Amino acid sequence: MARLAFLSTAHIHTQAFIDLIDQADDGRSTAVVWDDVPDRGAKYAAKAHAPFEPNLAAVLRREDIDGFIICCENTRHLPLLRAALPQGKPVFCEKPLVTSTAQLAELRELVAAHPRTVLFGGYFQFYDAALQSARKLIADGGLGKVTRASYRNAHHAAYGRWFDSPDLAWFANPALAGGGGFFDMGTHALHALRSLFGQPESVWAEIGNESGEYPDCDDFGTAHFRWAHGLKATVEAGWTQTGGRTGLEVVGAERCLWHDGEKYVVAKPRETPEPLPLTMPARPFRVDRLVSTIRGEMSADELKADLDASMDIVGWMEAAYTSATRGRWEPIP
Repeated sequence: MARLAFLSTAHIHTQAFIDLIDQADDGRSTAVVWDDVPDRGAKYAAKAHAPFEPNLAAVLRREDIDGFIICCENTRHLPLLRAALPQGKPVFCEKPLVTSTAQLAELRELVAAHPRTVLFGGYFQFYDAALQSARKLIADGGLGKVTRASYRNAHHAAYGRWFDSPDLAWFANPALAGGGGFFDMGTHALHALRSLFGQPESVWAEIGNESGEYPDCDDFGTAHFRWAHGLKATVEAGWTQTGGRTGLEVVGAERCLWHDGEKYVVAKPRETPEPLPLTMPARPFRVDRLVSTIRGEMSADELKADLDASMDIVGWMEAAYTSATRGRWEPIP
């Protein structure tokens, strides 16, 4: 059994998480839903076939809850993390964990004060079999010395008017979302780059609104990162991508890895690209990661690496927005 509690249902992924729980046949269930917007919470509780509880403290003190799913607005994560982490039960918090380095400083103190509580974010792209296999290929020197990388993570949400409903309007409100399209989509790319290559030293970024659809926030951005050992990486992210390729590209001295629109491939110059060998399995993510953690199936080392990456990239993102405002390279804390 894995009895899960939703702490807010504000996020666009809430329904997908409810469906994953409802459709599983391994005993997991939604035990209760809390939301600071009662009508919204009650609506999703009905979809989850679970009771709605308007009292957060009542949810937190329930002994039959095995783990928490935080799906509130981004800038409101920290108050719920303050409440949930001391309970000692695994916490899955949608990405990003927090939205500023000031919040991050407090989160690091919370994590240190509750070392037995597992916390992870809503990252998933890095945990598929392809990127796990790419990580091994890179680490084993299969591309030669890596000099450049890029990651495009973008869709057409602005042109598709994805955030017009009252429940989702907060995505285009930086006071609640922490940023706009670059913030929303770029954090996945940063998580993958941090997991692959470690911590860069500086960033230059240009972030703005190119569609005019949600004018109160940015909807696309480009950021260039550089590492002390010479690696350079570019991130493109946002809500205005109407086609083209997405995903990771890594250029090595011997071979290159990229996504050809259907799958990841590798090739030497003047050779026909070959599919990336899937030498590593996919890892659990999101709800599956929470359930696996509850059941003791996740290693402490893997969970720590995930949390370290999720926390470090908060500084990357803040530095990117600072660079876009100041028009210069910014150091990354």
